[in-house]
Amino acid sequence: MTEFGYAKYPVRIGVQIQPQRCTYAEIRRTAAELEELGVDALFNWDHFFPMYGPENGEHYECWTVLAAWAESTERVELGPLVTCNSYRNPDLLADMARTVDHISGGRLIFGIGAGWHERDYREYGYEFGTAGSRLDALGLALPRIEDRWSMLDPPPTRKMPVLIGGNGERKTLRLAARHADIWHGFGDAATLAAKHRTLDKWCVEIGRDPAEIERSTRVFRKSPEEVGQDLIDIGTRLITLVAQVPTFDGGHVRDWLAFRDDVNR
Repeated sequence: MTEFGYAKYPVRIGVQIQPQRCTYAEIRRTAAELEELGVDALFNWDHFFPMYGPENGEHYECWTVLAAWAESTERVELGPLVTCNSYRNPDLLADMARTVDHISGGRLIFGIGAGWHERDYREYGYEFGTAGSRLDALGLALPRIEDRWSMLDPPPTRKMPVLIGGNGERKTLRLAARHADIWHGFGDAATLAAKHRTLDKWCVEIGRDPAEIERSTRVFRKSPEEVGQDLIDIGTRLITLVAQVPTFDGGHVRDWLAFRDDVNR
C-alpha cells in the first residue's frame, strides 16, 4: 500500500490506438472490441504522419477520429494522448473539445502537450520554435482554453478533465500543478516516482493538494507481472497500453484488465 494521497483513485486501464497504417474501419472495429473487453479509456495521438516504421503511409487526424469515436462508443472515456497546443487556436481547440464532450455524453479527457514532432510543424506550416517557446505558448493557452469553456453555450457537460503530458520538471510539471487533473509521464517506476515528487513540490508551492492530480503513464509490451505492482506502489493509477492496428493483442489487454480488477477489489 502506498502512502500517496493520489492513490485514492481506482486503477484504470486505457489503450492508445495508433491511427496509422490501417483503414479507419479497422480503427473503428478495434475501438469497439476494446470497449467490449472493458477498458476504461481510449486514446489516439495528434500527429499528421505515421510515427513508427516507414516515413509515409496511411494516417488519420486526431480530433475527427475522436468525434467519430464519441458517436460509435457508449461507455469508455476518450481523448487525445495528447493534442498539440501548436496546431490550433486555443479558443477553437476549447470549442472542439467541448463539442466532442457533448457528442460523447460527457466522456472526453482533454489531453494536451506542448508539441515536439518537427515534421508535423514543417509540412503543415507551423513555426517549430524551441522546446521552451512551445512550453511558453502552452502556458499562455491553458487559461484561454479554460476561459473559453466558461463562455461557451452550452458549456462542457462536466468539469473537463485536463491531462497534461510531459516530463519537464521546470515548466511542464509546473503547468500540470496549476492546470491538470491528470499528469501523464514517461519512464520506469523510479523515473516516474521522482517526477511525482517534483510535481508534488510544485503543487505545494502554489497551494494545491497534490492528491487532486491523478498520475498516468503508458506501458508498451510489458506485462502486469513485470511492471504493474511497481507502478501501483508509486501512485500511478491510469495505465495506458498501445494497440497497433489492424491487429492488437487482446490477451495482453485482458491481463491488464484482470490486474486492474484485482487491485481495485
